Amino acid sequence: MSSPTEHTTNRPAPVSLSTRQRIAPSLEEPFIAGASGPLGGPLGEHATIGRHWFWTPLRVCLMLAVLTLTLSWFGKAACIQQFTNDQGEAELDWRSGRPYVAMCYSDIVPLYGAERLNNPDTFPYATKWVENEGTPQAQERYMEYPVLTGLFQWVNAKLTHGWLSIADTGWLPGALPVAVYFNITAFFLALAWLVTVWAVARTMRRRPWDAALVAVSPLVLVHAFTNFDTISAAFAAAGVLAWSRRKPALAGLLIGLGAAAKLYPLFLLGPLLVLCLRAGKLREWGKAAAAAVGIWLTVNLPIAVNLPDGWGEFFRLNTERPMDPDSLYNVISYFSGWSGFDGVLGTGETPTALNIVSALLFLLCCAGIGYVGLTAPVRPRLGQLGFLVVAAFLLTNKVWSPQYSLWLVPLAVLAVPRWKPLLGWMVLDALVWAPRMFYYLGESGKGLPEGWFLGTVVARDLAVLGLCALVVREIYAPAKDLVRVAGDDDPAGGVLDRAPDVFVLKPFTRRPSPRDPAETRR
Repeated sequence: MSSPTEHTTNRPAPVSLSTRQRIAPSLEEPFIAGASGPLGGPLGEHATIGRHWFWTPLRVCLMLAVLTLTLSWFGKAACIQQFTNDQGEAELDWRSGRPYVAMCYSDIVPLYGAERLNNPDTFPYATKWVENEGTPQAQERYMEYPVLTGLFQWVNAKLTHGWLSIADTGWLPGALPVAVYFNITAFFLALAWLVTVWAVARTMRRRPWDAALVAVSPLVLVHAFTNFDTISAAFAAAGVLAWSRRKPALAGLLIGLGAAAKLYPLFLLGPLLVLCLRAGKLREWGKAAAAAVGIWLTVNLPIAVNLPDGWGEFFRLNTERPMDPDSLYNVISYFSGWSGFDGVLGTGETPTALNIVSALLFLLCCAGIGYVGLTAPVRPRLGQLGFLVVAAFLLTNKVWSPQYSLWLVPLAVLAVPRWKPLLGWMVLDALVWAPRMFYYLGESGKGLPEGWFLGTVVARDLAVLGLCALVVREIYAPAKDLVRVAGDDDPAGGVLDRAPDVFVLKPFTRRPSPRDPAETRR
């Protein structure tokens, strides 16, 4: 461990007012400078900045997000079209593998019926049904999502029933209930992503244009409405914004709400712990952690106490779930013929060894990231460590559902705001959707063999690993970090921003072997 005074001089020098101007991507990023040609080229030396009465960077980014989300909705719209069956009734048109051929599949559509949300007298975690009824695999099932996401679906179902009741009177247009439900859900999911864009732009105050990457990400184009992940992403991004504004309790509250929707926002408390330990800000971390745990318990305890079986369904399913097609474990299994840590499992059997190995690998990665955070020459930025932790979870987890990649988008922009590599990864990650859909179509249905799909998974994982390597490189070489080159320390750091270090580990170095005495005499 080093003394505090040895590292206080490593913090970026105070920034003069003249260097606090807004960062223009066309002057910093060669990729954007080249792309700006049709619009007149990079920003001029004497250009007037910040004078337009309406089109601020934030509003432009929000407009771009609206356009991207609109295109995303049109991409899924093919899966809510209907046809008239032989009985003269309107029915959802999923004939001939339409969701996979049109690549419009969304979990929202089948879950409306599968979770019994189409019935007016259901309540998540209380309503149960029997899956595989009449077979040896018969099992009682409940809502399979965390509490906040489950309640979100239930509220949207109630709004759907209300809409249809009004539509029967002629005051609103009618449609299939599942189509109405999808559109209502998509509206709120779109609002959540707009909050994500807003939070990133407000966090990166001198770099608001970086939020355009969050707004126009190809991953948003493909996966904004694949599942319900924009909700947790919005809470996580808003939590980072609150932390950047030196409001640790509010940050913890938002992170806890995000964890009640999907677990991953809770991972941000790990990087915050490492950074606060290094800066001697554990009191602020304690406030955030207490608020996160408190609000998570507030949301979950009423359901857990009164409906324990329904509440535990999420944890049961994730424990019993085998390795996902998108996981590295499945990639290794397919190309090597390896049967997995647990061997061949029957239906409903728990992959115990896989669960343990996956958890241990993630914890080892977190320990490594903590070591990086405590040995770097300058304290890393929150976005950098946050991205590394979430990426490590996805890479080591037994499940990487395609929409999980949305979790990385705002964190990647905060961690390494380099447009070319980020767009390259996002395009590659989004393209995995196409072979995935045709793999699910099956070779008998003129789909793709599994190997083709897994090849794109490997490419995606390598791209994420490449971004992780880039982040680690900039952590140990802060002179290459675009944020710090511009004179900032950590825009998302809040109380950590420009704080002196009080606890730093010396990086491990190999000691030189003793020299031979004869060599010394020479």
